[in-house]
Amino acid sequence: MSVRAWSLLLVLCGTIFLEGIDVAMLAVAVPAIRSDLGLSTGAAAWVMSAYVLGYAGFTLLGGRAADLLGRRRMFLGWLAVFLVFSGLGGFATEGWMLITARFVTGVAAAFMTPAALSIITTSYEEGPQRNQALLVFAGTAAGGFSLGLVIGGLLTQFGWRWVFFAPVLLAAALLLVALRLVPKESRAERTGEGFDLGGALTAAGAMLLLAYGIVRFEHGLDGLPVTLAVLAAGLLLGWAFVAVERRAATPLVRLGLLRKGSVIRADLGALLFVGSFFGFQFVATLYLQELRGWSSLETAFALLVMGVDAILAPTLTPRLVARFGNARVILGGFVLAVVAYALFLPVGPDWSYAAMFPTLLLTGLAFALAYGPLTIAGTDGVAEEEQGLASGLLTTATQFGSAVGISAVTAVHGIAGGGLDGFRAALVAPVAMVALGAVVSAAGVRAGAARTPDLSAEHVSGEHPDAATKLTA
Repeated sequence: MSVRAWSLLLVLCGTIFLEGIDVAMLAVAVPAIRSDLGLSTGAAAWVMSAYVLGYAGFTLLGGRAADLLGRRRMFLGWLAVFLVFSGLGGFATEGWMLITARFVTGVAAAFMTPAALSIITTSYEEGPQRNQALLVFAGTAAGGFSLGLVIGGLLTQFGWRWVFFAPVLLAAALLLVALRLVPKESRAERTGEGFDLGGALTAAGAMLLLAYGIVRFEHGLDGLPVTLAVLAAGLLLGWAFVAVERRAATPLVRLGLLRKGSVIRADLGALLFVGSFFGFQFVATLYLQELRGWSSLETAFALLVMGVDAILAPTLTPRLVARFGNARVILGGFVLAVVAYALFLPVGPDWSYAAMFPTLLLTGLAFALAYGPLTIAGTDGVAEEEQGLASGLLTTATQFGSAVGISAVTAVHGIAGGGLDGFRAALVAPVAMVALGAVVSAAGVRAGAARTPDLSAEHVSGEHPDAATKLTA
């Protein structure tokens, strides 16, 4: 790729890195925030859940808005909103202020991330160049989360408010560079005429209710009737959304895309894989801090080995995809994840770090194999005018996956009575999720749905003749 192509990619990767460290740093800082602001357990949980609600609730709308209103416009505008509300979170003096700031920050990420992903899929030629860009993008996302754990632990030592101020500095730098590098659409930007307002409202309402219902499962059997009622309302709005889209002259979502087998398999696979990862990480963190008494910083360094995927995703994974094909590499990632999480099932009260290390290392390897190729599969073969929508669907799946994974392990842990037995029981959920994902991925291999892109070294390093045209600002 040209220097300009790499520069653009680094800016876009910077935003997904920003989103990753933002989530990870907050996860480490929540105990300090709860103590300083005097938050209840429920309010402290909402500091995390509010972001997930905003993100999952509006990602589908955010992806389509990038197609209809302009990818550059959505990316830059919502990056600025992310910057502002992250900073406001750092000035919060009450729980409701912080929860509100986190919700809006999640909404900003819901518009910003699909726009960034669709800029990649429309700015880089389909094939080796785009695949390399997507694998680098996926590796950066994982690296942001892994490094965010360590950075969050360090910053919390100086005060939890720095967990919110640090992303502001990075976001401001990215925004200044992005103003020069992010390309305009190759065709005239759409004005939004014929924007499907009914579809937008029903989609956002359905996603918010479904995400809220999933988050409520963290409470276990307590309040189950309310949880089921919320989910039923979300499904009802989802049915209304489909009915609106069938009748809309210019639908928000072309329903035909939802019948594309490769896209559905990729989105479902991403939901299960990311959900299992976040569920396992959540259980491992609680085990180390609550049962073993490790500090947040010690925990962060212990989990850092999972960040190996940030190195392997853009280096090893392209070679494996070139040799074995996208679908087989995804399946390999799921199988490796099954082994990784299963090794942690007999966790003991005084396990050494050496006993935990194989699971942590294999988890990072599995992420390197599965996440990037799933990103390619979720957008491969989709028309350029629907790349934002495809990116939004994929990002929606990952956000719902994180909510499902954390809620599942929390609910099982509580039902099992907590303690070591609760942790062991909760670990069954990530194993089950990746096992199901392996079945879905195996179906993709059998169907031959994923083609094998040419990612040989000479093609990866070569510049496409029309790259300069596609990357003209």
